[in-house]
Amino acid sequence: MTTETGALRELTVGTGAGLVAGISDDRQQLGTDMVLNIGPQHPSTHGVLRLKLVLDGERVVSCEPIVGYMHRGAEKLFEVRDYRQILVLANRHDWLSAFSNELGVVLAVERLMGIEVPERAIWLRTALAELNRVLNHLMFLGSYPMEIGAITPMFYAFRERETLQAVMEEASGGRIHYMFNRIGGLKEEVPAGWTRRAREAIGEVRRRMPDLDNVIRRNEIFLARTVGVGVLTAEQAAAFGASGPVGRASGLDLDLRRDDPYLAYGSLDVPLVNRTTGDCHARFEVLLDQVYVSLDLAEQCLDRVDQLTGPVNVRLPKVVKAPEGHTYAWTENPLGINGYYLVSRGEKTPWRLKLRTASYANVQALATLLPGCLVPDLIAILGSMFFVVGDIDK
Repeated sequence: MTTETGALRELTVGTGAGLVAGISDDRQQLGTDMVLNIGPQHPSTHGVLRLKLVLDGERVVSCEPIVGYMHRGAEKLFEVRDYRQILVLANRHDWLSAFSNELGVVLAVERLMGIEVPERAIWLRTALAELNRVLNHLMFLGSYPMEIGAITPMFYAFRERETLQAVMEEASGGRIHYMFNRIGGLKEEVPAGWTRRAREAIGEVRRRMPDLDNVIRRNEIFLARTVGVGVLTAEQAAAFGASGPVGRASGLDLDLRRDDPYLAYGSLDVPLVNRTTGDCHARFEVLLDQVYVSLDLAEQCLDRVDQLTGPVNVRLPKVVKAPEGHTYAWTENPLGINGYYLVSRGEKTPWRLKLRTASYANVQALATLLPGCLVPDLIAILGSMFFVVGDIDK
């Protein structure tokens, strides 16, 4: 309702769906929906993200994820660095999956150069990749419950992370950015007795995982916040290119370790952990159950390493030059499919190195997931997508 008395104007706008107010003669329409910016700080996510939300009361009408606030131009930086230097940058876009990030680069270069990696290095790489997967998952298994009010799981998750971090640090010298992969193998041989200590650490983590599992998986409050919330169907997941735990929680039957084996996965039986409900709780459960699978796979790889002798790398020329051509190498990173499209013109630097990250594809689904949900469910849905913003902005 609009009334005007002299120079005074009174404007009444209804609050609720479908109510509209007109102003004077121009009949300008005032919608009742509110546009709300979440960010560009991180609202309980791992990095700087902005969400442009349209709200009707407390219900989300539409969501536009806006990225780029952390953009570091990784792909262009790759083009002015030689293949050894690229590894330093590649392990940083998803800082929770550093070893796996390095792995994709070296696999692409090795494929283009026709390098045959020693068998001991292949099995060691597989063991370390699975340990890195567990470290990634434990971070989210601790931080996700904390984002919706449960602090205890973080303590349990970091206790297990520290146990495995000690093993990774002993082998590589790094705690986050391992820099242990090299074109043709690994940086160096692992220390004497390392495989035994790694198996002991795995056994310790496996024995203590029920502490984390029991406190959160069937917790009534956690179930109330996650079951039936943020449902992503298999069709929607496939349309957005979602993969990893997010895709498998929606029923996508895809795991590159099984479907397109690399490293030693072709010699291993890789169980597929999936769900069909596609809600926040399903995504959490896939992540949790994947930890047990990865611990088993890592232990099998370490047993195989103890049966092998020989080098863990091949001798390379002082300047590594990939022959002219192109190739694509993809891996099943902890958060989903990670791919490198390498184009070489026979120089020591790539002409093009295109990066396909898991988080970039997965976070697009927020545009479908958030509309219709309530604002209080926003953080629960965001956290359950398990993305690292550096993996989006790359």
